[in-house]
Amino acid sequence: MAVLSVLDREHTVAPPGYSRWLIPPAALAVHLCIGQAYATSVYKTSMVKHFGASQTAVGVVFSIAIVMLGLSAAIGGTWVERNGPRKAMFVAACFWATGFLVGALGIGTGQLWLVYLGYGVIGGIGLGIGYISPVSTLIKWFPDRPGLATGLAIMGFGGGALVASPLSRQLLGLYDANYDPNVSTSVAGGGALVGLFITLGVGYFVIMMFGVFNIRVPADGWAPPGFDSASVQQKTLVTTANVSAANAIKTPQFWLLWVVLFCNVTAGIGILEQASPMIQDFFRGDDGKSTVAVAAAAGFVGLLSIFNMGGRFGWSSTSDVIGRKPIYAMYLGVGIVAYALLATAGHTSTFVFVLLAAVIISFYGGGFATAPAYLRDLFGTYQVGAIHGRLLTAWSAAGIAGPLIINGFLDKEGKPGTLTAAAYRPALFTMVGVLVVGFVANLLIRSVSERFHEKSETTAEAAQ
Repeated sequence: MAVLSVLDREHTVAPPGYSRWLIPPAALAVHLCIGQAYATSVYKTSMVKHFGASQTAVGVVFSIAIVMLGLSAAIGGTWVERNGPRKAMFVAACFWATGFLVGALGIGTGQLWLVYLGYGVIGGIGLGIGYISPVSTLIKWFPDRPGLATGLAIMGFGGGALVASPLSRQLLGLYDANYDPNVSTSVAGGGALVGLFITLGVGYFVIMMFGVFNIRVPADGWAPPGFDSASVQQKTLVTTANVSAANAIKTPQFWLLWVVLFCNVTAGIGILEQASPMIQDFFRGDDGKSTVAVAAAAGFVGLLSIFNMGGRFGWSSTSDVIGRKPIYAMYLGVGIVAYALLATAGHTSTFVFVLLAAVIISFYGGGFATAPAYLRDLFGTYQVGAIHGRLLTAWSAAGIAGPLIINGFLDKEGKPGTLTAAAYRPALFTMVGVLVVGFVANLLIRSVSERFHEKSETTAEAAQ
């Protein structure tokens, strides 16, 4: 259709003099919307009661979405590179909004499988395409600061729950007069959950359209003033050569980084998915009542979003100075200590609990934002978006492993609303072991062998 030709790549090339600082807001418009996936814990208890299902059964919705994120990013990465960010963002918005609407239908009819299909499968595809669509573009706009660029691109995804968490609570209260976000025993009815999903689906689609029509790609041969491409070669592990996506997955470096990302995400995602009830359970008295109110727990989810978002920008930008390998050594090494302390001392005070969780989640977010820059360092800019999409299958695997580890242990310990800090210790110590594996994998990463490099004329032709 002619009207859709505005989405084509040739119509998104920036004119001379276009400011690259206008690109991050377009990326944030998409990532802030799809970052709602991190706010699912706010209404998880209501979903459990509505469907009469276990925590694990409801948690599967989130896991499916993350699995589909990785798969769609891996399969669609080359398509996104070829068709440009505007078309990719539009497709992502359509899938993401449709996912909410189908999920609402599943809630309204009491069919959990429809929520799996809607929010999980369809919405998950929107997550994957939307997640990678601006990343490659921002790296091209910021060749001098790839860590900053990927931090800008992915920061919004970590901050999505900052908006979605309080918004969801207010909407549930609006649609259900019996729901009180300040009462720990209050849960929203099915009608309120339907209204929430429809409202979010429509609202997010409108916001994502802002990003769709404001994204631009740099013209061929563009470079920021004063940028010297030879300067990047002075840093450890950074190459000026290029490796194709097909060859990248044949290298040990790709799979070592896959393990690193899988371990970092597995450890963090379990806490995020369980954040709201977790802080209540850690401070539950002998009478079975928590000293942390539901509203405060939801505020904790929002606080984690701030650290998730801040870690994505702050730590990733820091990696431009100290390097990707050292920053991942910090994520994983300090993360090991933080998880051990959370398991043994997290219940002593809310300050200690919040501080440790915030540090862990900042590393979790930083790991996501630094990964594309790490890929760019190892494999060049030739097909970094497609390689990034393939790497995100590690997120898919972690999206299954993290929640299953947490929920699996918790389902054995008791019912929601009755758990204590002791119920979380086996899962938290398991995460310590996971992080140790990731730490070792990062230590083993070396420069990519020249036999995997593309010929210069090949990448030059592909850039045309």
